[in-house]
Amino acid sequence: MASTGMQLLGLLLAVLGGVLGTLVCAAPLWRISAFVGGELVIAQVQWEGLWMNCLSQTTGHIQCKTYDSTLALPASAQAARTMTVLSLLLCVGALALAVAGAKCTHCLGDGDPGAKPRLAKLAGALFAVAGLLFALPVCWTAYAVVRDFYDPDVAAPLKRELGPALYLGWGASLLLLVGGGLLHAGSSPPGAGARGPTLGRAGKEGPQPVAAGGTPAEKAYV
Repeated sequence: MASTGMQLLGLLLAVLGGVLGTLVCAAPLWRISAFVGGELVIAQVQWEGLWMNCLSQTTGHIQCKTYDSTLALPASAQAARTMTVLSLLLCVGALALAVAGAKCTHCLGDGDPGAKPRLAKLAGALFAVAGLLFALPVCWTAYAVVRDFYDPDVAAPLKRELGPALYLGWGASLLLLVGGGLLHAGSSPPGAGARGPTLGRAGKEGPQPVAAGGTPAEKAYV
C-alpha cells in the first residue's frame, strides 16, 4: 500500500511538472527588458520567449508577434526549442507508460505480473530524463542573460533580466525529477521484500500425535 501511494504521488508530481513545463514553453516571459542606465521611465517593456516576443506598454496594451523564421534564430534558441519540445514529448510517452503500469489500473490484465512494474519504472526514468532535458535550456538561458547583463560591451537597451518563466521552468524540472524518482522507487515488482520467514524442517512436519493424557507423544530416539 505504501508503494502504491508513492507511485501515485510520483505520477501526480510528474504530471504537474509536465503541465507547468508546457506553460513555460509557450510563455513569452523567458527574458524581459532590464531597467539599467539613466532611463528612469520606461514606456515599453519587451518580453522574449521561445516562440514569440511581446511589447507591453504602460497603458496596458500588449502586442505579440511570432518569430518570422526559425532558421534566422540563434543556434542557442533553436536548441532550446528542440530540447523543450523533446522533453514534453517524453512526458507524454512516460504518462502513457505510467498509466499502463500503475498498480491501480488493469490495462495489461493479469498475464505477466512483472510487466506493470517494469513499465512504471521505465516511465519514472523517462520523467526524470525529461526533467533534466527541460532544465538544460532554462539554465543556459539564465546563464546567457546574467552574462550579458554584466558585460560592459553590451549596450544598455539590449540588456535583459531573468523572466518569471525561467523560475517556473526550474520548478517544472524539479517536479519532473522528484516525480520520476518517486514513481521509479514505488514500482517494485510483486513479492519483492515481502517474503515471510522460511520455516525449518520442524515447521514443515505435521501435527504431533497426542497421547491419551493430552500431551504430545515423545519421539523415540536411539
